[in-house]
Amino acid sequence: MSREDVDFPADDVTLRGWFYPAEGVVARAPVIVMVHGLTAVKEMHLDDYAETFARAGLNVLAYDHRNFGASDGAPRQDIDSIQQARDLRHAITYATGREEVDPDRVGIWGSSHGGGLVLSVAAVDRRVRAVVAQVPFISGSGQLTRLVRPDFLPTMRAYLDGERRNLFDGGEPTLMPAVDADPMGSALMASAEAWEFFTKTGQERAPSWRNEVTLRSLERIGEFEPGDGIHRISPSPLLMIVADQDISAYAELAFEAYERAREPKQLVVLPCGHFDVYTGAAFEKSSKAACDHFVRALR
Repeated sequence: MSREDVDFPADDVTLRGWFYPAEGVVARAPVIVMVHGLTAVKEMHLDDYAETFARAGLNVLAYDHRNFGASDGAPRQDIDSIQQARDLRHAITYATGREEVDPDRVGIWGSSHGGGLVLSVAAVDRRVRAVVAQVPFISGSGQLTRLVRPDFLPTMRAYLDGERRNLFDGGEPTLMPAVDADPMGSALMASAEAWEFFTKTGQERAPSWRNEVTLRSLERIGEFEPGDGIHRISPSPLLMIVADQDISAYAELAFEAYERAREPKQLVVLPCGHFDVYTGAAFEKSSKAACDHFVRALR
């Protein structure tokens, strides 16, 4: 499938990605802007979803977050959830300025932490006419209280306070592993399923992925609460795709958030884990559900 390497400005950096033109469409067509999860890069299966959407007559823009993959930005491997949400809005502006795109028919798709980003942007950006949040990150505080044992929290906060002092004094950002197979490991995502997905996918199809993330990213992620504004997404149609065995972006948080969302909304529950949605039968179901939602909402 044809795609174009693209770049566009986002405040002080250049973001880079791919643009997929809608297949079989002569006039202007809708556009779907796609964002990935924590530390992930676009080669980690965004192309599979993008091709599905393009075959259905939708333009697609997929890109790497600032400080990751092909996009510019420093320090490298540094996550700022609020800045990533702002960058998504820049991506919408770029996409709607292309001659192939109908600027009045914009959808946004996000997975994992990217699912939280699309929820936060759709709540405030009325250009967005359809939303798909897949295995979405809902609450930083909710994640931390479930991932970190209460007796470990003071130690973790001491490390974060120490890193604030380090950066205030002009030090270089401290790096920590993004994933670790040991659930007790000192990593942003410490679980066997995260380790298997990122290391295997990185080796097979995403050589730019690095098993590193700045320590301060953890603090910023913990402050991000995209589920708080989910009721403001309406009247844009919302689809949430939830994996009922998700231990990376807890399913119970997604279900609670869905109840707070207003119509029109739809919930698809898949019998799988967080990272299973990117391959196999779960991919077929998740991509079809998302594609059908966008085609219906942006017809």
